[in-house]
Amino acid sequence: MDVLDTLKKDWQKQDAKLPKLSYKEIYSMLLQKSSSIVKWIFIISVCELLFWVAIAFLVPDSSTKFHKNMGLESTFWIVTVVNYIIFAVFMFLFYKNYRSITVTSTVKQLMKSILKTRKTVRYFVYYNIGATALLLIATNIYLYFNQEKLVQFLSQTSNNYGAVSPDEAITIFFIAQFIVGVIAIGLMILIYYLVYGLLLKRLKRNYRELKKIEV
Repeated sequence: MDVLDTLKKDWQKQDAKLPKLSYKEIYSMLLQKSSSIVKWIFIISVCELLFWVAIAFLVPDSSTKFHKNMGLESTFWIVTVVNYIIFAVFMFLFYKNYRSITVTSTVKQLMKSILKTRKTVRYFVYYNIGATALLLIATNIYLYFNQEKLVQFLSQTSNNYGAVSPDEAITIFFIAQFIVGVIAIGLMILIYYLVYGLLLKRLKRNYRELKKIEV
């Protein structure tokens, strides 16, 4: 007898000995897994909000002084408040999705809740990355059209300002802003991909399994 045939028979014998899960048991297992994933999405979003709040308290005095001198203090304060409100809305939606999944009683309802959660997370990620990029672009456009104030501030705060001309100082400033902005956006995309992307992949896997048992 072929070795492969022997192995196949052994596998069949092992499969016969394994316990067969019922429809209800498979659904319950996938429900528990999905509920746990969505709970972690909610917990991570809360931790992220707390992180940004902590960062706001750790902003150096030089940055605060810069915004004040450039006339951006009030604008940044309004943007921060609006951002916290939108963040809170997303957290509420994550919690609502979590509660929705925990009380589902059918496969179709659970599949619908998973799709809704995935969509909410995508919007959350798109908002954070998009809002950050937009804020950086808008801020630099404002600074570009207020170069006199910028030059004056740089001349008062930079010890090395006299070594370069005003035009060179402005060029160096905006190049530095661009590099820092690209790095910041890149890190955000990477972190969101590693954290939320992994959780969304697990949800997608659960959705596919639910689709197999849907009746």
